[in-house]
Amino acid sequence: MDFRKAYRDHALYIRCFWSVFIGATIGVVVLFYYTSIGGLGTMPTFDELENPRTDLAARIIAADGVQLGTIFRANQNRTSISYKEIPQHVIDALVATEDIRFYEHSGVDVRGTLRAVCFMGTKGGASTLTQQLAKQLFTGGSKSFLKRMQQKLKEWVIAIRLERQYTKNEIIAMYLNKYDFLYQAIGINSASRIYFGKKTEALLVEEAAVLVGMLKSATIYNPRRNPKGALQRRNVVLAQMAKYGYITPQVKDSLQQLPIQLHFTKEGYTSGSATYVRKYIKTWVEDWIKKHPKGYDAVGKPILYDIYGDGLKINVTIDARMQRYAEGAVKKHLSNLQQHFNGQEQYNPTAPYRGINDQQINAIVESAMRSSERWRVLRKKGVAEDEIRASFDQKVRMQVFSWNGVKDTLMTPIDSIRYYHQFLHAGLLSIASETGAIKAWVGGIDYKYFKYDHVSQAKRQVGSTFKPFVYATAIDQLKLSPCHQEPKSKVTIPVGRHGVSGSDWTPTNTDNDYKGTMTLKKALATSVNTVTARLMDKIGPTTIIRLAKRMGVRSEIAPVASICLGTEALSLSEMVGAYSTFVNKGVYTEPMLISSIEDKNGTLLYQHMVSQRDVLSKESAYTTLNLMEGVTKFGSGKRLRTHAKGMHTAVTGYPYQFTNPIAGKTGTTQNHSDGWFIGMVPNLITGVWVGATHRATHFRDISEGQGATMALPIWALYMQQCYQDTALGISDQVFESPTEYTTVIDCEQYQQQQTTDNEFIF
Repeated sequence: MDFRKAYRDHALYIRCFWSVFIGATIGVVVLFYYTSIGGLGTMPTFDELENPRTDLAARIIAADGVQLGTIFRANQNRTSISYKEIPQHVIDALVATEDIRFYEHSGVDVRGTLRAVCFMGTKGGASTLTQQLAKQLFTGGSKSFLKRMQQKLKEWVIAIRLERQYTKNEIIAMYLNKYDFLYQAIGINSASRIYFGKKTEALLVEEAAVLVGMLKSATIYNPRRNPKGALQRRNVVLAQMAKYGYITPQVKDSLQQLPIQLHFTKEGYTSGSATYVRKYIKTWVEDWIKKHPKGYDAVGKPILYDIYGDGLKINVTIDARMQRYAEGAVKKHLSNLQQHFNGQEQYNPTAPYRGINDQQINAIVESAMRSSERWRVLRKKGVAEDEIRASFDQKVRMQVFSWNGVKDTLMTPIDSIRYYHQFLHAGLLSIASETGAIKAWVGGIDYKYFKYDHVSQAKRQVGSTFKPFVYATAIDQLKLSPCHQEPKSKVTIPVGRHGVSGSDWTPTNTDNDYKGTMTLKKALATSVNTVTARLMDKIGPTTIIRLAKRMGVRSEIAPVASICLGTEALSLSEMVGAYSTFVNKGVYTEPMLISSIEDKNGTLLYQHMVSQRDVLSKESAYTTLNLMEGVTKFGSGKRLRTHAKGMHTAVTGYPYQFTNPIAGKTGTTQNHSDGWFIGMVPNLITGVWVGATHRATHFRDISEGQGATMALPIWALYMQQCYQDTALGISDQVFESPTEYTTVIDCEQYQQQQTTDNEFIF
């Protein structure tokens, strides 16, 4: 045996090994250096590593702390959560499943990488949590093998840099805040709300395991799309937690037997609670942002807040519980009322319209057609008008709204217009009297299908709900008491008197009764038109308009005599805001919705300042309020307290059996197109409007087409829920009268006293 040759061969092998090893090491070092300086593509700068761009959705927070919704850029519905807010079992599940040596490595797990290379990934991957975060923040994904290898190198470099820049806790928080769980659930905070209807800190162990299981693939292991796969993956996570001692085997076994119980709630602009008010809030904040920049650049250009990405916190006065009760009341009553309306329409040859000719019907349909999304899109594509019209007569598959859920159907677009015009809509606004804080806002029946807001946008004839303005003006100007009497006989108000424009006007009473006299209290309670007109004749429309404006009515009102009966179109928000003056002792308080705005760090950017002004004397406000108490005692609103017979019972479910003091006013417009009710208790004013999109769609008679039947039941259902929730503190006490109030309000006692005095004299 040639020992010298063997020694030389051995030395050669050693030299080759070390040459290869050193060369490989130098190559790796050079490759990493080359990658770090951007040789394989742009690398994040120090500033980008220190402040990685992560869009944070604006959060809308209700007065009771509930998150009503978010305002976010497409696929960026992220609300940040700090490490200390993440439950320990979420962190345990994450580390046990995704990176058990997370606290040991410095961004790259060498052992895991060698294992993945040696076993070709069959015994687990090599990506650490930090590498996964680097991928989310800066590299993304690719189907190309070569590009994916390049991205891997970049992820290693970025991961090491991230480990130097952030603590382990910060990396975990960043990772969980960044991950896309699908269904607009960006980050674990959004995912907790959307999948389980709770905050992250309230997640149970088995729920946390579901979300951690989705980190491997939010598509494959999604509990909504693939319940079976999600269950299996959750159990793997629980097994990993038991394997590494985070939970006991007994706990693992018991939790693995549980089903996944989702409380899935979409978070989008067309779903969830308070959709209409959230849209209004978004518009309001966008307008505020334009007027209040956060700074200016070098050339003086304003730097604006990003409503979609700056993580603004918008605090609003809405109470989530009251909002839920309001939406429930609208749904419960209108779904029932719609059935009765549809029953009448079966015998209506021009359904869903009444009292108009074919030419007027065609004009309504034409207007709806031209304002539709279909018309806009086709017009933008340059399609000829004749072709667009023809497309409205071609049947297409579509999903349409119904009170029994979304309905799949085959229908022409022109028929869908008529279909949607048959629906009754509603608006509800509830305001705290003293502060003006808006507690509930329901703009319609379904924002996805009907985006027109009947609280802030719609203006409809207000009917008899305008009469309290007339009575308040007369009481304030002429010092009248509720027991003052006026003849019921007809009266004509000539054009020109008190500046009245238009033409001579002679109103009629609904019951055609014009005999005798009536107290103001009973006249308002029973909505006697001629008495209201006589008050108008004494004070003139301009004085009433001036008062209404002082009470917050912004719309223009023509000085015609008929305004005393509510012929003007006003918004629900104007009416409810104005009525609050009566409860608030003659002081108008501007309604408040957005109480404050904060940035993501909690710095206050906006604070609402209460705006008030004296409008009526305390005595006049209280006297008018007392008149409206009569409405619910023996007038058109008495069904709040008593049983109503006949069809009304079937439609609305009377009685409601309220026993506490309630002031209010119903309103019904011509042809029964609009139904109103505004009701007040000492600390809450709530107004409701009900009607169809077009006034030509209405009930055939007054029995169902009046405010007391259309709108009042929604108020009653809502208030029943509010009173049952005693934590809300809704008052059931009497309205506070001014100190030393001397006006006579008990008219029966007053009349008896008058009779006694007359007998004594004679």
